Amino acid sequence: MPRLSEVSRADAPQGIVTTMYDFIFGDRDPVAEPGLANGTSGNWWTVAAHDPDFLEHCVGGFAYYQSPKRHLRPDLREIAQARVGWASGSRFVFSQHIKAGRDKGVSEEKLKAIPHWSTAECFDATERAILAWVDVLVLQRGRAHEGSFEALREHLSELEILELTYISCLYDLHAVMSKALRLELDDVDDPVTELTGEGISEGLSLG
Repeated sequence: MPRLSEVSRADAPQGIVTTMYDFIFGDRDPVAEPGLANGTSGNWWTVAAHDPDFLEHCVGGFAYYQSPKRHLRPDLREIAQARVGWASGSRFVFSQHIKAGRDKGVSEEKLKAIPHWSTAECFDATERAILAWVDVLVLQRGRAHEGSFEALREHLSELEILELTYISCLYDLHAVMSKALRLELDDVDDPVTELTGEGISEGLSLG
């Protein structure tokens, strides 16, 4: 369950919170009756509801990302954000944007290849430059070699690069918060633990 409490419909402040509750969940209480059609619990919204200013800020970011005013092609945007989810280790972000990529016409071959894009042959030069840039942002924390940027510049305008960079960093932020607060599909125990149990030596083992 989330590390922070959830806000029920009865306790939800009027304004952006109740507006989004109505839009996302209809007339039900999302705490008492959790769950969305995409398989997630919806608890990102019920935790974010603690702070209407925060929720409004996030909704503004979602609106920016989905706006028809964006210059970056939607299929390229979704390939990038699915890679953000995989590179950041967020099942929630990865799963959501695999679905969004499918909605935007990205082939199943490419969606399945996003985790190993660098050795996959299904991506064209533009897509490869975008995926490499996402890895710069998420895995290298923005430490970008000029070669990576020049490859991107060959395929995208400056405005498209700005949009790609902002949106990718935005969803990396959501991935980090989702994991830290154990929200949605990221409510999982850390898999890296010591193996313990009867018959297991406490001393150093070489194999």
